[in-house]
Amino acid sequence: MSTSSSRSSTIDGVTIRSSPLALTVLALLMGRPLHPYGIQRLIKQWGKDQVVNAGDRTALYRTIDRLHRAGLIAVRQTERDRLYPERTVYEITGPGRAIARRWLEAMLATPKAEYPEFPAALSYVMMLTPAEALSLLEGRLAHVRQTLSGLASGLAQMRDLPRVSGVETEYLYAVTAAEEKWLAALADDLRDGRLVWSPEDFAEAAEDA
Repeated sequence: MSTSSSRSSTIDGVTIRSSPLALTVLALLMGRPLHPYGIQRLIKQWGKDQVVNAGDRTALYRTIDRLHRAGLIAVRQTERDRLYPERTVYEITGPGRAIARRWLEAMLATPKAEYPEFPAALSYVMMLTPAEALSLLEGRLAHVRQTLSGLASGLAQMRDLPRVSGVETEYLYAVTAAEEKWLAALADDLRDGRLVWSPEDFAEAAEDA
């Protein structure tokens, strides 16, 4: 028995919520059966580690286990080789294909409320002095510019590939470029004294809350 919302599915009493990693596993298994190491390697080869955390092997195995218990993937075979540990090869099921498509449609069409840490930190920047904030934001700006350079290199390498194979990198570049521009302007305002505050401002805000 299966009931589903756009971002979660319940099959035979097992509820599984969508996630970028879960969708990635299902999408890769649509291509061919794979063992977990093969999934992790393919994520990196295709550059999908820009959008999903492929480095945490524990999270990958936990996601695969949830998909298996929900019946979205099944064991195809177990490989045994003297040179490698025993490996379980998984394949996608019919329900897995249907739910992967449903999750993909929801993720593309409907923004999800997310709470990244940087805006949360900005909301309490008055705990620092303007000079301290400037120093930290300049450090972040350097990291963002380095990331932007890496994304630009990635896009250049994809120049001869179909555009659809790198649209996620286009998106990340656009978002990162927007952050770089905003951070640079904010740093200029702090450096030139156009944005100032004092410890008293934070204390007064806390008292008024």
